[in-house]
Amino acid sequence: MKNSVFEVLKAASQRLADAHIDNPRLDAEILLAHVLNCRRLSLYVDSDKKLPLDTVFRFNQLINQRLKGVPVAYLINSKDFMGLSFAVNQNVLIPRPETEILTEFVGEYLRGLGGDVTFADLGTGSGAIAISILKFVKSARASAVDLSSEALKVAKFNATKFHVEDRLELLQGDLFEPLQGKIFNAIVSNPPYIPTGELETLQSEVKKEPRLALDGGEDGLSFYRRIISSAPRFLVDGGLLAVEIGINQASEVKILFEASNFIDVEIYNDLAGIERVVVGRID
Repeated sequence: MKNSVFEVLKAASQRLADAHIDNPRLDAEILLAHVLNCRRLSLYVDSDKKLPLDTVFRFNQLINQRLKGVPVAYLINSKDFMGLSFAVNQNVLIPRPETEILTEFVGEYLRGLGGDVTFADLGTGSGAIAISILKFVKSARASAVDLSSEALKVAKFNATKFHVEDRLELLQGDLFEPLQGKIFNAIVSNPPYIPTGELETLQSEVKKEPRLALDGGEDGLSFYRRIISSAPRFLVDGGLLAVEIGINQASEVKILFEASNFIDVEIYNDLAGIERVVVGRID
């Protein structure tokens, strides 16, 4: 049937595949479900349903944007992370599954301390890390920092959406700048870690994300040096620092931890077996 769910999806999937877009069928399904405001499963249940022309037009507009490399998350203004659906836009980095390793580790650490605990999230973006931890550690309070006022608007929206705004302080500034005088049980960060010279080699859709959230300086380690050297002044005795890292950065970041008197420095892999997180406690 012309303009049926099945035919519209088939045509869009083929267009995406011809353009060498990864996961063309999945992307098409997510975008059509978004336009129809339904679950993806409904696309199969109602595969013979004829779609109105205006619906097909709106769907094809999104497909055209996807063909230009705009990430699906920006097109639907949403990304799932830690079982929660976060609002995102082009002012924030899109939360990724590998960052759940970092989030889970810090959440479990804070839960294990018992009682009231505090942590800081540096470069919070959408607030995904801080808000996820607050959702699952009810005794925690957080200070989340970002240089971008537009990113903080997204984080504020998400904090309200998930009812943690009373336990989350959002601060605009450069890393520790707005945290002077504060002390935390843990500090967490997924900082920019792409070497500047490699930014132009990234996938086209990654290039659509904020450069501010990607550019890690000449060797990709600029933010680690700043965070690791300053963190001890903002941690309680025995406090934890945990950071996400890029590929092949683990050993150098571990050395930075040890040079700043962190102990029990460990490297953790993501589900793909890639070194993804470095953690340490201040002596």
